[in-house]
Amino acid sequence: MSVSAEDVRDVLNVDSSDISDAKVTKMLKRAAVALSLELSLEIDYADCTDAQKEAITLLAALYLVCFLTGGSAVGLNFSVGDLSTSNTSNLPALEVLTSEFERVLGKLKVPYVGSV
Repeated sequence: MSVSAEDVRDVLNVDSSDISDAKVTKMLKRAAVALSLELSLEIDYADCTDAQKEAITLLAALYLVCFLTGGSAVGLNFSVGDLSTSNTSNLPALEVLTSEFERVLGKLKVPYVGSV
């Protein structure tokens, strides 16, 4: 299984004009590394299980929400006089993505059985 930039953009309800493949790929790599460290496994976003794909997709989406809402430099907020618009209004709530990621991560973690 492979996680694509389109998978992540689909979760966020944005398209390639809102965020480039290069930026999404960068976040996919970061998400795969973070998940690898969390699970003590080697995980590649381009070759992973369905469950890992879901976790990587959600974590990359979280990273991108932070990027997209991080400031006016992202170019998604516009104001002219009293009129303003924001292309980030269609993004899912950060809490929803975080909760879903935590749920998936919990399922991916293998319980430790043994003595301490």
